[in-house]
Amino acid sequence: MRTLSIDIETYSPISLAKAGVYKYCNHPDFEILLFSYAIDDCAVRTVDLASGEQLPAEILRALDDPAVVKWAYNAAFERTCLSAYLGRRLDPAGWRCSMVWAATLGLPLSLKDVGAVLNLDSQKMSEGKSLIKYFCIPDKHGHQRLPGSDPDGWRLFKTYNARDVEVETQIRGKLTNFPVPDYLWEQYEVDQRINDRGIRIDATLAANAITIDESHRAQALARAQALTGLDNPASPLQLQEWLNQHGCPIESMAKESVDDALAYASGEVKEALELRQELSRSSVAKYRKMMAATCTDQRTHGLLQFYGANRTGRWAGRLVQVQNLPRNYLPDLAQARGLVRDGNGEALDMLYSSVPDTLSQLIRTAFIPSEAHRFIVADYSAIEARVLAWLAGEETTLAAFKNGEDLYCATASAMFGVPVEKHGVNSELRQKGKIAVLACGYNGSVGALKAMGALKMGLSEDELQPIVDAWRQANPNIVQLWHEVDNAATRAISTSKPVTLRNLGFEKKSGMIFITLPSGRRLAYVKPGIGVNRFGGTSITYWGQGVARKWQKLETYGGKLVENIVQATARDLLAEAITRIENAGHRIVMHIHDEVVIDEPINSGTTVTDICAFMNELPQWAEGLPIDAAGYECGFYQKD
Repeated sequence: MRTLSIDIETYSPISLAKAGVYKYCNHPDFEILLFSYAIDDCAVRTVDLASGEQLPAEILRALDDPAVVKWAYNAAFERTCLSAYLGRRLDPAGWRCSMVWAATLGLPLSLKDVGAVLNLDSQKMSEGKSLIKYFCIPDKHGHQRLPGSDPDGWRLFKTYNARDVEVETQIRGKLTNFPVPDYLWEQYEVDQRINDRGIRIDATLAANAITIDESHRAQALARAQALTGLDNPASPLQLQEWLNQHGCPIESMAKESVDDALAYASGEVKEALELRQELSRSSVAKYRKMMAATCTDQRTHGLLQFYGANRTGRWAGRLVQVQNLPRNYLPDLAQARGLVRDGNGEALDMLYSSVPDTLSQLIRTAFIPSEAHRFIVADYSAIEARVLAWLAGEETTLAAFKNGEDLYCATASAMFGVPVEKHGVNSELRQKGKIAVLACGYNGSVGALKAMGALKMGLSEDELQPIVDAWRQANPNIVQLWHEVDNAATRAISTSKPVTLRNLGFEKKSGMIFITLPSGRRLAYVKPGIGVNRFGGTSITYWGQGVARKWQKLETYGGKLVENIVQATARDLLAEAITRIENAGHRIVMHIHDEVVIDEPINSGTTVTDICAFMNELPQWAEGLPIDAAGYECGFYQKD
């Protein structure tokens, strides 16, 4: 036996979508109902576990044998469920995921959609959704439906289960010419071990935050009712009408409109608007998700999805969505946290201007180290800006990084031709340099500046175009890189001949265009072509998931491709650092964008400097790239 293809059907009272697979399968009533498999791509067999059949001994041995490659679509689900079923954690070594394989080629993440895009002979059965609803979740009385309750439906369910193995096998057959490199599978295995490890949750903090928020919202709603006389002042329509009647015409109750109205409001109108802001904040949604996903070991697992962003290969957040946690800026974070842990909502309300905002800032702190451990947090400084300057050969910016200069000051200085210091001469220009770096690096213009909040930062409409112009003049090599990448991709698509651009490669092959990164990893774009954009010019097109995950033709351009390349390269730097840190015996429990969080014994002797050294170890393919990691220790997760 060389390969074992697997698909399972399961039952649990726990919501898989809300709680994640780890909590789902740790429920006492969890069962594996059906186990379909194919050995070495032979005929599919189905084991009806729900009806008393047993897994063959050779299959049980294969599950523990790293020499047998176990394939599944979204293999993390199968491996985690089988671990719970067997009562022992199955090591990720030897497990391979065809969903990850599809993602490396820019294909959809769902089995059904991949099968449709690849036009397979066998397609996922449409009856599956109703069968899963019937057999895999409790009925309205909380009872499990057994196979005997619908024999015909159960026979169809077994066919559905077997079909998924057939579809998965055919997907691999279609993708054979584009194998996943071994080092990516090694990164996948590391990722799975991190997800298996999970991260500890401060359940007391999370539960009390929810309670305090509910109490505060009830008080705010009661005050709003007394103030306005409305039955439901949380209703945008009711409150809008009341505001109009009280001399405050407002187009909508969206946050931006409320903020604008607050600038000139007073008296009861101002208080009503402030109460509206308080009631509209969803400050505890992530606490609820933490609680829903926390297992009996007081940890949440499965927060990160490997290759979840298939355009770049970056990780995606799942369940709690750690990739978009609110920032914290309270100077007395520990004090506020202590009040919430004590359940002292009254003191929290007295000491802080906004209870919802304070609770929101404390979300990060609900992630805590294991007993007798501490967090070491380390991240790359301005990694995307560094990678972009390195790829473009923008020597002024590279020199600023190598000399330890503030990027935003250096950018502003180059833009305006004067010295700029963060807290010194011409310091007011630093903000313009910052917004320019963030908005203009990928061919963004005035619209990008606005989207980044330039007008809210105090910049005027008239200043925006000059900022764009100044930034582009100060970064000519980056501007040139946009055009060069656009031309290289266009040539590769039009001529079907490989194009080399510095340390990047462009190649059209088998209905795809591949961009080879400096690391050697490839980005894939399906069915590339040259089309006409809405401005009448030429544009690069490809097929991918657009609005509402619909598979459709999309447009791209040089600046956007550069953004993909930069983010993908930054991802590769992080992935290699994660592997180094894990191989050195340190336990990563979470990583966010360009940051790692390590659960380190208090007395291990390992320092922040040690971890940053792992981060700063430059791969051979990144020679000359000025990376710089910094970090800190903490007793709960926070932004330093």
